[in-house]
Amino acid sequence: MTATRHGRRPPVSWLAVRPEGLLVVPAGVFVDPLRAVDRALVTHGHADHARPGSAHVGATEETLAIMRARYGAAAGGRLEPFAWGETRSLGGVDITFRPAGHVLGSAQIVLEHAGTRVVVTGDYKRTADPTCRGFEPVACDVLVTEATFGLPVFRHPPPAAEVAKLLDSLRLFPERAHAVGVYALGKCQRLIALLRAAGYDRPIYLHGALVALCELYEAWGVSLGPLLPASAAAKADLAGAIVLAPPSALADRWARRLPDPVVAAASGWMRVRQRARQRGVELPLVISDHADWPELLATVEDTDPAEVWVTHGREDALVHAVRQTGRAARALALVGFEDEPE
Repeated sequence: MTATRHGRRPPVSWLAVRPEGLLVVPAGVFVDPLRAVDRALVTHGHADHARPGSAHVGATEETLAIMRARYGAAAGGRLEPFAWGETRSLGGVDITFRPAGHVLGSAQIVLEHAGTRVVVTGDYKRTADPTCRGFEPVACDVLVTEATFGLPVFRHPPPAAEVAKLLDSLRLFPERAHAVGVYALGKCQRLIALLRAAGYDRPIYLHGALVALCELYEAWGVSLGPLLPASAAAKADLAGAIVLAPPSALADRWARRLPDPVVAAASGWMRVRQRARQRGVELPLVISDHADWPELLATVEDTDPAEVWVTHGREDALVHAVRQTGRAARALALVGFEDEPE
């Protein structure tokens, strides 16, 4: 790495924004392309980053397993696993995958070419998570970061404290099911692991849409404890139980099987009370799989780039804050990455 923020502006002409997404020009490969391409590097398995159909897909083994589970044969023509820390060269660009701490298999993609190092974070968080490898800061010339929660108001509380709220409610209302809306990949398994860490050893009931990915996590060595299908349980058995389901299912007739449910949701967006009210959430749990505002700023300091590019989220606030540190910054405004399923 030859350039620093204390010297010249780093040369990054070998990266370009195209309708398909972020292109690494010498390698002819897109990072998290927005549609099928010839060559793709994928940071993690969420559907807005891991789209099916590309001819060649490079990702961690865990991410490729997730893509196979979700897309089957349509996951990609040739799936090329990268080991953690392994470096490969493509078109003169050295490519390395380093942990991002977002979900199982999630990676930052480190790109080195012409004396410049670029780190594309994908989605990430820096809070410890027992279900995936923790985020590793990588010093770089250019940091390409998300900003899903890129506003000063977003400061995530300790997840253990949010889980304690759920367990307290369970003790207060033992006759009611506690139905928690969770995203199928990452949030579901993390909440289960947090409950187990808090000493909750009873069976946790799952909506059918969550079963396959929980089984995949177990296959990759993430112990989740006793899990049961909610659809097979008698209504009386669900009284005083924790039931996990996609948020959409809790507004559907599926939820009618639950006895007087306490409707909860585990998301960083539960910090915004209006969102919780709009969704009929009685028990908001602020548990996020994305970096909050202090973590975003800490990542900029720890990686010490000369320039920061913001791919998606609350770009303007983060760009402004980065410029206040004397670094260059700009928003890429890539369309197609979602923050709602958080």
